[in-house]
Amino acid sequence: MHFSEMQATARAVRAKYAQVESEQYGRSWTAEEIMLGFLGDVGDLAKLVQGKAGVRPRDDLDDALAHELADCLWAVLTLADTYGVDLETAFADTMQALAQQLDDVRDTGGRAGG
Repeated sequence: MHFSEMQATARAVRAKYAQVESEQYGRSWTAEEIMLGFLGDVGDLAKLVQGKAGVRPRDDLDDALAHELADCLWAVLTLADTYGVDLETAFADTMQALAQQLDDVRDTGGRAGG
């Protein structure tokens, strides 16, 4: 799946969520509520990463990790869409800038920032 297809799929799923939220709560979630959901997903992801390190083992660890990473990606795509961020371009630009910074650190013997 290409990035644009991922964005379109995330948007379609968000629209379905909004419809269910409107039916259940009389309104769809705000961007702030989506962000809070994302924070919960990141917490769940942290527990699964601990599981991969042997601290919180579970039988379905690999499937759960893949699911939670996908949930987090959906939230990032949804937030980017909500705020009009061209995430594909922003990612490419940011990775290029980080790569350049790391090359500069290697060339000068300095420290990497992040």
